[in-house]
Amino acid sequence: MKHLLYVAVTCLLCLSAMAEPMVLWPDGAPGAIGNEDADIPMLTVNLAPKDSNTGAAVVVCPGGGYGALAMDHEGKQVAEWFNRNGINAIILKYRIAPRYHHPAPMQDVQRALRTVRYNAKDWGIDPGRIGVMGFSAGGHLASTAGTHYDAGDPTAKDPIEQVSCRPDFMILVYPVITLDDPYAHKGSRRNLIGENPSKELQDSLSNEKQVTDDTPPTFLMHTYDDTGVPCENSIFFYLALRQHHVPAEMHLYEPGKHGFGLAPNDPVLSTWPDRCIDWLKTRGIISSK
Repeated sequence: MKHLLYVAVTCLLCLSAMAEPMVLWPDGAPGAIGNEDADIPMLTVNLAPKDSNTGAAVVVCPGGGYGALAMDHEGKQVAEWFNRNGINAIILKYRIAPRYHHPAPMQDVQRALRTVRYNAKDWGIDPGRIGVMGFSAGGHLASTAGTHYDAGDPTAKDPIEQVSCRPDFMILVYPVITLDDPYAHKGSRRNLIGENPSKELQDSLSNEKQVTDDTPPTFLMHTYDDTGVPCENSIFFYLALRQHHVPAEMHLYEPGKHGFGLAPNDPVLSTWPDRCIDWLKTRGIISSK
């Protein structure tokens, strides 16, 4: 009954432009330790205008070192930019430290991708053009979604869990990728897997080590001057993609401190969103017309 109510609510939200957040797990997220706002992962679905909707969609993961969420400049502003370009944007509020650690954020992004794909028809989305985007630690989460996924569980009682959580493409902006020194972002690593993780766990979430031939095509953006998350994170991931013949494009700007989002006030860095749209057109994810 709760699931039927959830579906009905999502349909009503669909008719009202999806302005309000929706709960990822109506019956409670796996491993939830309470019922506070921090315990409830949410999606805010921002559908593109019907007359310009390309059918493409992106699940957006804001950054914050797995201990906070930059929901404005790495969430809301990004969704508005996508919508202006006819792309549906789904902002993910995922669980973070100190209350949550791995695997909670990964479970949340996987569920987000399944949810978008499950609702694709009702939301005017092509289920084969659903990507994931992340900034900083959100980039680590997005790259985790692109290297740790499954085709769904056909035996699951919840129909959403029967759906694939593999993203069709990734957009990673100054992302955390490796959890290995000397290039790891230590705060993100600590918040995600603790002070003394096993080597096996650390390797499994150093996502440059998890790339395969089936990893989705990827757009990467970073800056040489980033001292928060060194650009080696993006470089290592790009080289791993290239080794596995996965289509990828990387833009490495020289100036730019960490965490600038769309960089609307920087005449140089503000060009990266256009390069991203160009890449989406090149990949055929959105029309080049």
